[in-house]
Amino acid sequence: MTVGVVLLAAGGSSRLGQPKQLVRHQGQTLVRRAAETALSVGHGPVVVVLGAHPEAIAQELAGLPVHCVRHADWALGPGGSLKAGLSAVLATESSDGPTVDAVLFLLCDQLQVEASHLKALVTSMQVTNAAVVASAYDGTHGVPALFSRAVFAELEALPPEQGARGVIARDPSRVETVALPGGNQDVDTPEDLARLK
Repeated sequence: MTVGVVLLAAGGSSRLGQPKQLVRHQGQTLVRRAAETALSVGHGPVVVVLGAHPEAIAQELAGLPVHCVRHADWALGPGGSLKAGLSAVLATESSDGPTVDAVLFLLCDQLQVEASHLKALVTSMQVTNAAVVASAYDGTHGVPALFSRAVFAELEALPPEQGARGVIARDPSRVETVALPGGNQDVDTPEDLARLK
């Protein structure tokens, strides 16, 4: 199964007051840590969607085999970034290369996301043939989430203000979940940052 990975790193971190992508945790910036985790999936291309502070964030990814895409309208919401990432993954398909069977979306500030969790999402889709495999935490289903080609059109139709959760919630019968303890722990506010340190 060929799996493209999209790391959503476009946000402006307005509540934090500094780019969360560049916050250091255990000696690494969050964006580099997330990109290395994304690369561990090892089943296809890895795309990083940039928006705010693109030069500084791209610099953090130097030397990694990822494809950075700038999304000019990142401030309108996550839907546009999702679509930009999906489009960039599909652009890697060539007439003689493999087609992408599924795309995995993840954020750079979910600190409990490890390579083993991303691999569990892929394994679940391989075993169940589910259209969507989402992470389960804090009473919700969200990203990191893996979407099969069958739902790409729904992702492409998302309005800018809506994220992946709308597609996940649309038809629960087609969704498998993998538990992600602590999946709601992210870095959105100065208090989150203080806890991190």
